[in-house]
Amino acid sequence: MKFADELRNAVTPRAALLVIGVLALQLLFIASYVGALHSPRPKDVPFGVVAPGPEAQRTADRLARLPGGPLDPRPLADEAEARARIMEREIDGALVVDPRGTTDTLLVASGGGTVLSNALHTITSRIEAPQRRTVRTVDVAPASPQDFDGLSAFYLVVGWCVGGYLLASILAISAGSRPANPQRAVIRLAVLALSAVVGGLGGAIIVGPVLGALPGGVAALWGLGALVVLSVGATTLALQALTGVVGIGLAVLLVVIAGNPSAGGAFPSPMLPDFWRAIGPALPPGAGTWAARSIAYFEGNAISGPMQVLAVWAIIGTAITVVMSSARRPDDEKAVGGDPA
Repeated sequence: MKFADELRNAVTPRAALLVIGVLALQLLFIASYVGALHSPRPKDVPFGVVAPGPEAQRTADRLARLPGGPLDPRPLADEAEARARIMEREIDGALVVDPRGTTDTLLVASGGGTVLSNALHTITSRIEAPQRRTVRTVDVAPASPQDFDGLSAFYLVVGWCVGGYLLASILAISAGSRPANPQRAVIRLAVLALSAVVGGLGGAIIVGPVLGALPGGVAALWGLGALVVLSVGATTLALQALTGVVGIGLAVLLVVIAGNPSAGGAFPSPMLPDFWRAIGPALPPGAGTWAARSIAYFEGNAISGPMQVLAVWAIIGTAITVVMSSARRPDDEKAVGGDPA
């Protein structure tokens, strides 16, 4: 047999396309992670300014003119309002000016990301120094001592996301990427939902009672975890129903390559480039990370939007999976060369 024949037998056209797809995912992974994380810098960080009378607006205007636009400042009435806005996750920090002394107070929330809190301290210290003023930092929502750099929420959500698409992928590999009929699609979704409940509980217990990495209560994190796993898993099943085994790669593209670097984990959203900052809240890793931090450190505030994002992914994924299985004809898979179940 000639070498060309051996090559054709060893590497089928379908295998060649899959290899090309894997190479593309590899390069996209590098581009996405390095592009998002190689040079973090704060930009348009929601920031409050508390000062007496017109001084608040003047200070806000001065901060707005900083090179590179790191802050998006807005005057606030008093320190109590600043603390409330931080806890409601409307702003990431606030400067409280003391007109009677030379030490001002910087309010931050390291539970939302230690790197961002440190960046705010650096920025305010630099602008105060020429005026011979100093800054005292107060952490309104401090990260747990067992939560280094506030990363535990991100890694928890990443684990749930991995579980979601691996569960869906295993169901496809074991019995065909496209479910043969609506009944089998419903069974797969039911298995996924049960696994989501178990995985959500397991993750909440590990980061809470076992490791003490995150406060906030097991029940709330359990519910979030179940929804994250379900949303990612249902989306993966839907992509597989639409495209077959290629759907696994599309799920990796969506969740791992696009979702993880834009989730605000290693660097909170205001420190990411515009593209990743824009897509992050709309993807499961970003929505899940925001919600997990809100549950752990911000009394559960500002989670309705992220929970709706996760629910939309789960509902659309479920609907597409069921509809596509209903539309299949018995000979569809034979026509494309396999996947009997």
